[in-house]
Amino acid sequence: MHGFGIVGTGMISNFHANAIAEIDGAKLIGCYNRTPEKAAKFVEEHGGEAFDSLEALLADDRITAVCINTPSGARRDIAVAAAEAGKHVVVEKPLEVTLERCDAIIDACDKAGVKLCTIMQSRFSVANVALKQAVDAGRFGKLTLGDTYVKWWRSQEYYDSGGWRGTYELDGGGAFMNQAIHNVDLLLWFMGDVTEVSAVTGTLAHERIEVEDTAVAAVRFANGALGTLEATTAAWPGLLKKTELHGTTGTAIVEQDSLLMWKFAEETDADEQIRQRFAAPDTIGGGAADPKAISHAGHRDQLKDFLQAIDSGGEPLVDGREGRKSVELILAIYESQRTGQRVELPLTQDPPRPNA
Repeated sequence: MHGFGIVGTGMISNFHANAIAEIDGAKLIGCYNRTPEKAAKFVEEHGGEAFDSLEALLADDRITAVCINTPSGARRDIAVAAAEAGKHVVVEKPLEVTLERCDAIIDACDKAGVKLCTIMQSRFSVANVALKQAVDAGRFGKLTLGDTYVKWWRSQEYYDSGGWRGTYELDGGGAFMNQAIHNVDLLLWFMGDVTEVSAVTGTLAHERIEVEDTAVAAVRFANGALGTLEATTAAWPGLLKKTELHGTTGTAIVEQDSLLMWKFAEETDADEQIRQRFAAPDTIGGGAADPKAISHAGHRDQLKDFLQAIDSGGEPLVDGREGRKSVELILAIYESQRTGQRVELPLTQDPPRPNA
């Protein structure tokens, strides 16, 4: 039995708790929130114990893994403390908001010999898994274009609901770092590393935030392919996210978890079955207008993968180094906007904040 402790009990922690409840061999032991009333409300709904301090949670021998769901820029110290306490570490996206902070988490887990994963549940969508398998099988021929679009809507009330929202210090960025990072991760997973990026961003529809609510970027991948990334929280009423891959012998388009196109120069017996299996439209909404309108199935499947890595001694699909990649690309996007120049990757150090 793997016991989980949850640190931070905001909205996303409900998805973690619901996911844990559906995994054989996993149990929610309890949670910690620096506001005791919030922790008490959380355990009233999900069970377990409300710990009165982080130290008490980390000292509990029943807990083998800790899920860290605090604001993005407040995760490093908690993750390092959890690793030093011998706990395996799960961190919500993004891993952290700077490369230095990401590296501190990775190094602490390496040193302690504990497993680390970054929540990127979109990799566990069955449609995205099928797409990755097609890429790995070479079915696209030479990849030429990889594009991803996250055109969502967030109200002004969403940003006003928490003092950390829309700040570089704790949110790390806007539409790219908070909302579109899942699709940034997917594009890197499908297409490979990016070598250069050119981007423009803007704050067009919201007030009292430091970060972008609209951004576009053009990238060159290490394999020579080109790509575009679009991210916004200013597209009412909110559209389903979409990823498009194109090559010399194939094209595939995934909208949320449904296939809009799956066509290759050389058809296989399975292709029509795949088209039919993933043809159904999304019925949940994928968070396009409501951040609560997502399924916890992806979290469940990713936590299953994490526990299998613990038990087998292997690595989870999205470990800390994988989680770091999307942060690096987004920081490069922000640096391109700040300087008005094309930015090469990998970055050698953390760039200044865009508003510095």
